[in-house]
Amino acid sequence: MEQDEIYLIDLWRIFTRGWIWFAGVLILVLVCTYVFAHTVKRQWEATAWIQIGQVGQVLSGQDPKVEPLLRVIERLELVPFENEVLQGAGYARDSSVAKLYRSSLKLEPLPYAGPLIRLRVRAYSREQAAELATATVARLGAIHQRLEEVPLKAARERLARNEVELRTAEADRDRYRQAAVPGSKDAQGPVLASLLLANKNEEIRGLRQVRMDLMERLGPTYTYQTSMVWPVYVPDRQAFPNPELTWGIGLLLGLFLGACAAVAKAGRRRIA
Repeated sequence: MEQDEIYLIDLWRIFTRGWIWFAGVLILVLVCTYVFAHTVKRQWEATAWIQIGQVGQVLSGQDPKVEPLLRVIERLELVPFENEVLQGAGYARDSSVAKLYRSSLKLEPLPYAGPLIRLRVRAYSREQAAELATATVARLGAIHQRLEEVPLKAARERLARNEVELRTAEADRDRYRQAAVPGSKDAQGPVLASLLLANKNEEIRGLRQVRMDLMERLGPTYTYQTSMVWPVYVPDRQAFPNPELTWGIGLLLGLFLGACAAVAKAGRRRIA
């Protein structure tokens, strides 16, 4: 009866007879791995965290953010926007740096952290990667600065009107206070002046409360521009090629191809 099973002794014989092929293929693959690891362009990855700007005082029902989170991500992925970033950084649109920038740009929304956007981009040096990440955030900030001009101007005009109304109300209060003094020559009379004074004091309290709220909303806590929350982070080690991963894959591939070569050699010998 024909035996189809392969025993360990058979595998040992295959590798002992074809060890030259096994070792040759393994060495060839390791040499190719060495050449790849030392000739391929190295890449570094920069990470930046973007905080979307907002205007704290807007109309009721409006989002204080300059742009919604998903719209900002769509803008960052637009080719014209990326071309503007590259042009501002001094790189041609068809350069290798530009191609790597477009292909490596990764955006991760963090809606429960601000919201924030985690941006990752690669380049051929640590300085270049940090420069492109900074240029991306700077270009986005310039666009958002133009978008927030209208709501910010409206909020400041409202604060200015409040200041005028408050000064007018305080001047009226001072006049009513003088008229409410017994023996005053004011035609309105002390009693009427006292009523007007009480109403004016209530109005002044309301105007001051509105002014305080407006000033707080226009302060740095609620009104700020699009910027990076923390400085750009670029690890000291390159992102590609990873030495450990490259040599690990090369070794495994070499062992596999070497074993295949030894088995193939043994098969040809049996046929012959």
